[in-house]
Amino acid sequence: MWKYIGTKECNEFLLSLNLFKCNYKEKYIKTLYSISNNIWKNYKVYKIKKRNGKSRTIYEPNSLLKHIQKKILINILNNKSISKYAKGYHKGISLKDNAFPHINKDIILKLDIKDFFENIKFMDIYNSCFGLEYFPKSVGMLLTYLCTYDDHLTQGSPTSAYISNLVMKNYDEEIGSWCEDNNISYTRYSDDMTFSGIFNPSEIIRKVRKMLYKLSLKLNNDKICVVKKSSNQSVTGITVNTKMQVNIKYRKKIRQEVYFIQKYGLKSHLAKCNIKCSEKKYLNKLYGKILYVLQINEDDLEFRKYKEIISKLKKTIYVI
Repeated sequence: MWKYIGTKECNEFLLSLNLFKCNYKEKYIKTLYSISNNIWKNYKVYKIKKRNGKSRTIYEPNSLLKHIQKKILINILNNKSISKYAKGYHKGISLKDNAFPHINKDIILKLDIKDFFENIKFMDIYNSCFGLEYFPKSVGMLLTYLCTYDDHLTQGSPTSAYISNLVMKNYDEEIGSWCEDNNISYTRYSDDMTFSGIFNPSEIIRKVRKMLYKLSLKLNNDKICVVKKSSNQSVTGITVNTKMQVNIKYRKKIRQEVYFIQKYGLKSHLAKCNIKCSEKKYLNKLYGKILYVLQINEDDLEFRKYKEIISKLKKTIYVI
């Protein structure tokens, strides 16, 4: 389709994408190529500590590149369909959708893809998102450069999560179809894969390893987890043994906070716990936690009561 297209036509194509506001055509084109050719200059790279003590590298694009990436996400990527088994980073899909298929199952197998974003490479992104089917090669390559850093996806870019779903689409469809044929439920939330039903975990692990290898991806052996029904079965933070419910530690913490507020009063509670934020900010945060519990299980009568208590208390707090 794009065999005989020239530089002029490619530039017109780029202009039609309207990736950022610019009154001068030449400046618009030069800016895009300048960013793509010097991509490392347009990121702030830093590390944050994870709960396990290890660190995660964050790549934060500058304001212009972030704006361009958001435009690419909204105007291009969001128009491409992802697999029904991908349950993260898509409008209308929530953690509940990832947990729901795994309610009341005998066995849950949780697998994690090692260094997920860092191992999704340039050509996989180009072929899955910006290939010749829809874009002239030079345009597709430019868009891929604008969405990558050092030949891979980054944690911190607006486009990365949805691109990962597009790269994983064929994998999701193949493993999902195999699971359906074997009466196994499968979902993937970013790098977290969940399988549930009655099965031999080793068989699934072998199959997943083999399929990931084709994408140059590997399992994180430290995060292979098999949970039987006799234990607390949790999927992306939601307990699914018999129904969807926020995990017990999260619920217990909220329960304690509401109890202490009622027993000692809000001011005394904040002082006793050495909480430095304002009363309004604290209540809004607590209220948000309660709403999250009710979002997962709207029939939770206990937390409906807590919602009413904190809602009434919020109305008594005024900012002068």
